[in-house]
Order: sequence, then C-alpha cells, then structure tokens
Amino acid sequence: QVQLVESGGGLVQAGGSLRLSCAASGRTFDNYVMGWFRQAPGKGRAFVTAISKSGASTYYADSVRGRFTISRDNAKNTVYLQMNSLKPEDTAVYYCAAAGGTPIATISSRYDYWGQGTQVTVSS
Repeated sequence: QVQLVESGGGLVQAGGSLRLSCAASGRTFDNYVMGWFRQAPGKGRAFVTAISKSGASTYYADSVRGRFTISRDNAKNTVYLQMNSLKPEDTAVYYCAAAGGTPIATISSRYDYWGQGTQVTVSS
C-alpha cells in the first residue's frame, strides 16, 4: 500500500503561483498513476490532472489546462502540481491520489490511495 502526504498549500493572490507536493511513502511508487483532485466548498471532488507511471503522459481538466503542470520524480517518490495564473475559483482542498494497475483515469473511483488534502485559497 501507499501513503500520500500533500504539502505546499496556502493563501495566494489571484494571478499568483503555488507549487504543491505529494510525497509517497511505501514501495513501488512508479507502479502508480498519480492524479490531483480538488474539492471546493459545497461541491464534489473534481478531477484536475493526472500523470502516467513513467511521467511520459499527462492529462488536464479543461479548467486548468495551460495554467497547471503536473510532474513526478520517481526517484524521490514525489508528484508535483505547479499552479500558475491562479484564480479565485481555484480555491479548494487539493488531494493527490494513486491508482494501481490502471492507465490515466479521470474518475476518482479508479484511484486506490488518497492523501488528506491541502488547502489552496486564492484571493481577489
């Protein structure tokens, strides 16, 4: 199994940038597709982005494409989410997740392990 811990959240101004990290503890990190989801107040958990096991392929939700970048460093067992040009509507709790034995997926039920989340708040 894998344990995931997010960090890097905080309060930023609109137009600013923030980088989230997700550190995995456990084994065979490179056997997992990694994804980021977010949940805004009063809303369900929404897909943000995902990256393949090798890091060669990525996929982004339309709402963040061109602004956010997902990357991974398998040697460090860490996945990152670089967020640029942040908007107030990006405010949410951000969760990293790991999916074993699957290709890139945008559905939360496909992910087996979840972090506890980190709060990102974007002010106007």
